[in-house]
Amino acid sequence: MSDRQKIAVIGTGLMGFPMARNLARAGHEVVVWNRTRARAEGLEADGAIIAETAAEAVGSADVVLTMLSDGVATGALLDDVSLRAALRPGTLWLDMSSAKPEHARAQATLLEGLGCVHLDAPVSGGTKGAEGASLAIMVGGRADVFERSLPILNDLGRPVHVGASGAGQLAKLANQTIVAVTIGAVAEAMLLLEKGGADPAAVRQALRGGFADSTILQQHGARMTNGDFVPGGLSKFQLKDLDNTLDEAGALGLSLPSTQSVRDRFAYFVSQMEGADLDHSGLYLELKARNGLDT
Repeated sequence: MSDRQKIAVIGTGLMGFPMARNLARAGHEVVVWNRTRARAEGLEADGAIIAETAAEAVGSADVVLTMLSDGVATGALLDDVSLRAALRPGTLWLDMSSAKPEHARAQATLLEGLGCVHLDAPVSGGTKGAEGASLAIMVGGRADVFERSLPILNDLGRPVHVGASGAGQLAKLANQTIVAVTIGAVAEAMLLLEKGGADPAAVRQALRGGFADSTILQQHGARMTNGDFVPGGLSKFQLKDLDNTLDEAGALGLSLPSTQSVRDRFAYFVSQMEGADLDHSGLYLELKARNGLDT
């Protein structure tokens, strides 16, 4: 296949919008659809076309890329009879949403019955990674289909094939577990530094390149110190991913105590502190409240 693809991007929120923009700028023919049309406007300046319906968007596409809230949302899209009728045999469906592995496997089976192919390809890197086309992309599905997807995925970041259908979503759950637990640890470290009288920014600089260094320490540590919780990764989605992780662990007979603890903290932050639409680094606010400090 030519590297230039006809791509339908479904879902142009915080992540989908810059991803669609990067695909258009890379020279692909991009048609977009979002339930709220206003969130797709602006992509026309980069050559994308805004469709009136999801079925219209996928009708001429070689590739359908979904970036929705979860597997339930993607499943609802696939339940649309008009959309199914519009899909062409051989279409590649790339679900880059974060979902349960079982949802990915169900999507793959459904699409195979329609003569299409499917990859679950969730991402990590937040809005910065989406804007910079530097996303970590974890891909589950057939190896030959993964090879077919590379002209698209390489324009979005760094794709790695991690196993059969569902494995991409399992990798994302592992990623989100590490992210959430690390955010909790960084929040505790930043609060300790702040209340102990050290300069958190200077300490982050001192730790660069050391064993404790991480993107979360540098980026989210700065967010915590500066009180900047404008969303890059929404706390409500972090909670959703942790719930999915614990569901998967339960099915495997596993206990994940650190994951359970940080999940419960995010649940409190989302439901009791109105933190649902704040960045997940906002867990720092939950920690301050736990310590009786002003947030």
